[in-house]
Amino acid sequence: MNRSKYRLNSWLSPWLLLGFLSNASFLSSVSAHGPHEHSAGHDRHAAKSATAKGVVYEDVNNNRRRDPEEAGIAGIRVSNGESIVLTDAEGRYSLPVDDDEIVFVIKPRDWMTPLSKNNLPQFHYIHKPAGSPATAKFAGVEPTGPLPESIDFPLRRRPEPDRFKAIMFGDPQPRDLAEVEYIAHDVIEQIIAEIAHDAAFGVTLGDIVFDDLSVMEPLNQAIALIGIPWYNVIGNHDLNLDAPNDALSDETFERIYGPPYYSFDYGPAHFLVLDDVTWYGAKDGENAHYHGGLGESQMAFIRRDLELIPEDQLVVLMMHIPLTDVKDRQELYRLIEKRPATVSISAHTHYMEHRLIDKADGWRGPKPHHHIVNVTVCGSWWRGQKDERGIPHATMSDGGPNGYTIMQFDGHRYSLEFRAASRPADYQMNVYAPEAVDQMALVSTVVMANVFNGSQATEVSMRVGKGEWVPMERITIADPAFLREKRREESLSDRTWTDLPKPHVTPHMWRGMLPALLPVGSHLIEVRAVSGDGNCTSKRVIRVDRGAN
Repeated sequence: MNRSKYRLNSWLSPWLLLGFLSNASFLSSVSAHGPHEHSAGHDRHAAKSATAKGVVYEDVNNNRRRDPEEAGIAGIRVSNGESIVLTDAEGRYSLPVDDDEIVFVIKPRDWMTPLSKNNLPQFHYIHKPAGSPATAKFAGVEPTGPLPESIDFPLRRRPEPDRFKAIMFGDPQPRDLAEVEYIAHDVIEQIIAEIAHDAAFGVTLGDIVFDDLSVMEPLNQAIALIGIPWYNVIGNHDLNLDAPNDALSDETFERIYGPPYYSFDYGPAHFLVLDDVTWYGAKDGENAHYHGGLGESQMAFIRRDLELIPEDQLVVLMMHIPLTDVKDRQELYRLIEKRPATVSISAHTHYMEHRLIDKADGWRGPKPHHHIVNVTVCGSWWRGQKDERGIPHATMSDGGPNGYTIMQFDGHRYSLEFRAASRPADYQMNVYAPEAVDQMALVSTVVMANVFNGSQATEVSMRVGKGEWVPMERITIADPAFLREKRREESLSDRTWTDLPKPHVTPHMWRGMLPALLPVGSHLIEVRAVSGDGNCTSKRVIRVDRGAN
C-alpha cells in the first residue's frame, strides 16, 4: 500500500505564530464566542442590550477602510447569528447585540470579502468586551472593548461564473506539526500542482485538527499555499474540550475562523455552513461528551437565511457530523425538503458514503435528499505503515485511500470528483482478482471492485478481453484488501506506526464472476463504473493455468 517511490525532505520551516490584529482594525480574525448555543438554559432569544450599526461598502482601492468616495451597497445581508437584515439604499444596517456576539456579512454573488494572510475570509466582527474566560487551555479572544460607533464591512467586486469548482477537505485532523507535514506533502503539493488554479475556494468540513488547537495556525499556513479562499466548519475535535458547556466550547475556533455557522453565495449557489456539534462539559459525575445538534438560535438563522434566497437556488449545506446523525434534523428537513435543488456534505466518519435521505428518516420531499459523507484527508487518522516519504498510507476503514473531493457546480447541477492523495486523477477504484486461477475453477472465481465514489446510482460492469460487458452486483462487505493489509501489518514485530482501525462495511463494493470458459494464458479484466459524476475504468491482469487433469 505504499504509494510513492520518491522521498521528499521536510520543507516546513519553523512555524511562526501569527500576531492577532487589533479589534480596532477592520475584521480581525480574532473572535469570541458568537451567536450560538445549543445547551439548555442559555436563552439566545433574550433581549439584546445594545445595537450594532454600520455600513457595507464597496472597497474600491482594497485598503479595508471606507474612504469618503466609497459608496455603500444596498440589499446586502448582515446577521448577528439569529436575525438577518438587509442594508438600505446607502448600505447601512443595524442589529441588536449583547456582550457575546459576532456580527457578520453574508457574501453575495459577484462580491468578495477581504482575506487574511492565510486566505481565511474576513467577514465578521466580534463584540466581546470582557474577552474569553481566562481558564481556557487554548487562547480565546482578548477583550474587545466598547461597541464601535460603526462596524463597517468592505466588499470588492469579483465576477463569479455559473460553472466553478470547490475543494472539499474532510478531517485533516493533524495532532502535531509532523502530521501537518503529512498533509503538506500528501495533499497540498498535489493540489498546487494540479488543481489550485481551477478552484474557486476550498472548505474544511470540520476536525481541522485533533484536539490540540495550537496546530490550527500552522495548518492554516500550509493550506494557504494553495492560494484560494478557504472556509472552515467546526468539528468535534476543534472544540475547547475543557469548556463546561457548549456556549464556551468555540472560543478558540471563533478567534481564528469567526462564527461557527454562517452562509455565503458563490456563483448561482448558496452555501450554508452549519455547526452541528453540541458539547456537554463534565458535570455531576458525567463525562464530557458531544452529540449532533443545531439548537434554537442556529435554526432561527437558517430559517431567516433561506427566506432571503430564491426558492429555486441551489443550496449546499456543509457540516461536520452527517445530517442523519443530527438530533434536531427534522426541523431542518422541513425548511429544505420542498426546495428543488439541495445537497449536503459532511465528514466525521472516516469512510466515504452517499446517503439518500428519504421517508424512512422522516424526509417528506418529493425526491430523496443527497447527503455526501466525504473522504478524509487524514484517512484513518494517519494510521498504517509508512511509505518512502515517512507518511502512513492511512487507508480508510472502507478500503478507500485518503484524499479529498472536488465539487463541480453548474447552475442547479453538481458533480463530485474523488481524488486520492498522491495518486493520479484516474485512480478511482481497486479491482481484486487472483493472480492465477485454475482453468477448472473459473466458474467459481470472484472479481470484486471497490469504487471509491460509488453510490446506489453507480452502474458497474466488467469484461474479460474483448468480451461482453456484464453487470456486477453491488454488495456490502468489508474490503478484503483492507482486511488482508491490516492482518499483515499487525503481524510485523517492528511496527513504528499506529495500527489500522477496525474495518467498516463498505457501501461501494461490487462483485462479478469470471467467465466459465477462458483459454490458458494471460487475460485482461476491465471494470467500468458509470454514474452522474462521470465514468471511470480500471484493469487487472490474471493468468489461467491448466488444471492437473
